[in-house]
Order: sequence, then C-alpha cells, then structure tokens
Amino acid sequence: MEALNPFFSSLSQLRAASNSFLSQYEPVLLLFAPILTLVLARIFQSFINIIHEKGFKATLIGIIMSLVKLVPGVQKYIDSEKQKVVDKLQASGKSKRDGWRTELPRTGLGEGVIGKMKEEKQKDVVWQGKCSGTVYIGGSEQEGHFSLINEACSMFAHTNPLHMDVFQSVVRFEAEVVAMTAALLGSNEKTSGGRICGNMTSGGTESILMAVKTSRDYMKAKKGITKPEMIIPVSAHSAYDKAAQYFNIKLWRVPENKQFQADVGAIKRHINKNTIMIVGSAPGFPHGIIDPIEELGELACRFGICFHVDLCLGGFVLPFARQLGYPVPPYDFSVQGVTSISVDVHKYGLAPKGTSVVLYRNHEIRKHQFVAVTEWSGGLYVSPTVAGSRPGGLIAGAWAAMMSLGFEGYLENTRAIMEASKRIQKGIQDIPELFIIGRPDMTIVAFGSEIVDIFEVNDIMSSKGWHLNALQRPNSIHICVTLQHVVIVEDFLKDLTDSVQTVKQNPGPINGGLAPIYGAAGKMPDRVMVKDLLVDFMDGSC
Repeated sequence: MEALNPFFSSLSQLRAASNSFLSQYEPVLLLFAPILTLVLARIFQSFINIIHEKGFKATLIGIIMSLVKLVPGVQKYIDSEKQKVVDKLQASGKSKRDGWRTELPRTGLGEGVIGKMKEEKQKDVVWQGKCSGTVYIGGSEQEGHFSLINEACSMFAHTNPLHMDVFQSVVRFEAEVVAMTAALLGSNEKTSGGRICGNMTSGGTESILMAVKTSRDYMKAKKGITKPEMIIPVSAHSAYDKAAQYFNIKLWRVPENKQFQADVGAIKRHINKNTIMIVGSAPGFPHGIIDPIEELGELACRFGICFHVDLCLGGFVLPFARQLGYPVPPYDFSVQGVTSISVDVHKYGLAPKGTSVVLYRNHEIRKHQFVAVTEWSGGLYVSPTVAGSRPGGLIAGAWAAMMSLGFEGYLENTRAIMEASKRIQKGIQDIPELFIIGRPDMTIVAFGSEIVDIFEVNDIMSSKGWHLNALQRPNSIHICVTLQHVVIVEDFLKDLTDSVQTVKQNPGPINGGLAPIYGAAGKMPDRVMVKDLLVDFMDGSC
C-alpha cells in the first residue's frame, strides 16, 4: 500500500493543477466545449468520408460550386441557363405531342383501331439497317422470323405464368428458355456444379435488378451484412445505379484500366467487410470489350462475395463466336466465382422485346430472389421477379425464337454479324480522323477523334438517318452491329466518311443537333448539375 502512495500523491497534484487551470474558465464553457469538439469531429469525419467516396477533386468542385451558388443572382442565372438546355431537349418532343389524346373516345373505334395504329406507325423513323442495336432481327416485319415470333406472341397474349396451374404451356416455355440459355453458358460443364437455375424477366435491367437484390439478401443470410456495398467498373450498365437506389446499396464505380476493362486491382482495393458483390461485363455496353472475368472470379472466391456477369449483349453471340474460332476469353459459369449472369434473349437471341433471363449458380442463391407473402387476406402469394403478372405471349415468343433458329441458326447469324463488325472496324480504321476505342471483342465498335468533334459527326450521321450511341469518358460514339447492318456496311462507312469530312471542313454544331449539349455535359465539372438536367428533361417529357 505504501508503494502506491507516490502514485496517489502525483494524481492529487495533477487534480489540483487541473482545477487551478480550469478555474479561469466559465462553467458553461467547460460544459459545451466537449460537445462542440464532438460536433466538429463528426463534421470532419463526414468530410473525410465524402472525399473517400467521391474523391478529392469531385468533393472540392462540389464545395466550390456550393459557395458560388450562394452569390446573389448566381443560382437564378444557373437555373435560367439550365432551363434553356431542357427546353431545347424537349422542343421536338413537345411539337410531336400536339393533338395527343387525353381522354377515352366517346364511341369506340372497334376494328377500325387497327387502321389508326397503322397510320400512327407510318410516323416512326426508318429504322431498317440504320439503328445501333435497337432491332436485332433481320429482314422486314411482314416475313420470316419477324412474322413467326409475332404469331407466337399473339397466340399466347392472354396468358400469365403467375397462374401456373392454368397456363402450364407457358410455364414449360419459361423453364425451357432458361434451361437452353443456361446450357449455352456453362451449365453442362463440371465446374458449374450442375445446378444452374433462373427465371425470365422483362429485360436486362430487371435481370440485373434481380441479381443485385438476390446477392444482397444472400450475403445478409450468409455473412450478416446489413450495410451492403457493391463495386462496379465505370463501364458497367446504369442498371446497377438503379439497383443501388432501389435496394439501398452503397455503390462504388471504379476506373477502368488502359484497355478499357474492369481494373481488378482497383476493385480489390475497394473490397471491405460490407462488400456483397462485384461486377464484370462480357462485353461492356460502351466499347464492346470483355472484362477479365477469370481474374474477377478469383477475387470473388478469395473474399467470399458474389460476382455477377452482365452477358445481356454477349449471351447469344459469344458461345457461337467461340465455336467459329474467334478468341473469346472465359466469361460464363465455367469460371469459378461467378454466382449470377444476366442475358437478354430479345437482343441477339432474336426474341420479342421484353425478354431476358437471369441465371444463378445454384438454388441456394436463387431462393433469395423470391418474395413470399403468408399474411395477406387474399391468400398465399409467391413471386419470382419484380413483376407479379407477366406476359406469357413474350415468353412464348422467346421460346419460339430459340426453337425455330436452333444452334445452327444462331451460329450462322453470329458468323454474319461478326464478319460485318470486323468490316466496319476495318473501315473506321481507314478513316484517318478517327480511332477505335480499345480492342472490341464482339459486335460493338466504338470510335472517337482528336481532330474533329465526334458529337458533331454524330449529328451529321443523324441527319442522314443513322441512330448511333453517344458515349463519354472518352467522348465517342458506337455502333452495335445487328443482322440489319449486314447488307449495308458499305453505306454506313460511306456516310461516316462523308460526315467526318463535312465536320472537318465546316466545324461547328448544326441546328437542332445534340453536339453542344453532349459537349457541355462532358466539360461540366459539376456532375450534380448534369444529373439535374436529365431529371428535369425526363420530368417534363410527359
């Protein structure tokens, strides 16, 4: 006890010194100082978190823009200029909506409605061979494959697989579409585990939404993750942003590598205890380049997280391209670590619009996709996807498309579109003012320019009837090659060459073109302002 006396003596002296020092301050100040310190610490912590999430540059720009907007009159000026851009974007749409019906007709048109619909259809733009992607089936709507799937859809237009005891045919069609798609994507390989399963959805976005929701709930059950995060490359589809908002998931978008692929190292650096999934594309929508799926799969296995592969574009091309001898890297369930895949049947599967498939490695994962309700007075309810009722006609149309074409049919279609895309790629490389973005793996060819404004080129192409996709980071445009393009490759290359020369000789935006808007959006440092522009445009479009 005597040995502790020096300690207690020192403690008493420290107490006396502290009391003497603090006695010069008011008690109320001593009371609020710790609280103020905590508040400041929280503010500082929030600031650090924002920098970590958005990066120092984006955070600094956000602060500067917020301060600038506090200057009297600046916010009003910004709103005025923003409205001018929105009005320009909406101008053509508003004129087209003049005379649109707002109420039911007093007397129904009966069978005459078909004539009215044909009349309205004549107002659609000419899309045959002129659109990037959009319509993947070759030929015209009145014959061949078009006619076949239209008949299949109409035959089952009244059906709904929600009532599986009534419409057993459609239930079978869905199961077989899923199984046939799974077989193309590795379900018969030993490494897949032999339990691939899934459902049909309304499109690639819903398939991605389902995969994200399922991964979230699966990882909550498996690891107890309640603050989920997912990591995607900047080239990944915007459906993941939608899923993050819908399902309350923190989203990390990381830069690509120099080959415009997912940067495995960057993704790895973002993985933490709350990570539920990572994402790869085969190929990515912007540039048609396949991400390093095997490396991402190894990463997913190492950290015990989900890995979704977006095959919405490639699912009905890559298996056949590989058969034809094209160098296709691994991309499907044969890759360890892949837990889910999305693939659109309504793209290169040549099915009617509104048909996609989401696949899972096993039933243990897929069960977390379902929603079952037992406390509803309307009875017991279970649904596999976002939609309750689903159009059986579209499911039947997808089944008809796959059964009518068969493996050989898809193989020949792939041969045609791959050859067409290579010819287009070679033709673009022969235009000195243009360059190809990366090394396309499939049927998307993206190109930019350091000599002319690529968005002005796009506007000139639009004036010639072409509908291409404008991209950013880097500024570029792409064409997604379909069967519609196989017979008009030379027409496309000629119009593109002429458009480049037109812009080179007469630089400057054309009236009604979108080049100024795309250009401004690309240079605008405040991405929140760009987002506001898009929301205002969409909000006023109907």
